[in-house]
Amino acid sequence: MNLSKFILKIIGWKVNITTPDYPKCLICVAPHTSNWDFILGELAYTSVGRRAGFLMKEAWFRWPLGYFFRAIGGIPVPKKRGSSLTAAIVDKFNHSDRLVLAITPEGTRKGTAKWRHGFLHIAMEANIPLLLGAIDYKHKYIEIATRFSPTGNVDADIRAIKNFYSGFSAKYPEKFITDDE
Repeated sequence: MNLSKFILKIIGWKVNITTPDYPKCLICVAPHTSNWDFILGELAYTSVGRRAGFLMKEAWFRWPLGYFFRAIGGIPVPKKRGSSLTAAIVDKFNHSDRLVLAITPEGTRKGTAKWRHGFLHIAMEANIPLLLGAIDYKHKYIEIATRFSPTGNVDADIRAIKNFYSGFSAKYPEKFITDDE
């Protein structure tokens, strides 16, 4: 048993990762209301022998944590976001033999009804699988079992993805908004 699997077992979490180990894919992870989401997500994915990079606010990449986060696959996200980040990530996928990235659609731990949609563009433009990963605190359960196929209709896709995640419980439920406000 690897260390990640052992830690999750000790703290009572179950993991269900049944999607193929794609050489390239994007994992949309929600709900995201706590820094614990990152830790649990990393433990879950490594517990099945896989590694994924991740996007994280650039403020976390200052010394000394920056070296650690880059070493485990972290990509800093500038405070001012835009199409240049999406284009850079698509380019990174297009020039990599193996790249798996986890992205939180909310883009913040604070409550927001306006989810980011760059991940949909990345998946479509890089022509890679988009997997839906969920962390459920109520049931101590983490899953990556669903592949989502973007249609190109961003609003409909976001609604469908929010609907998928509406059945999962965040660490701080008041901060997890799946309704369109």
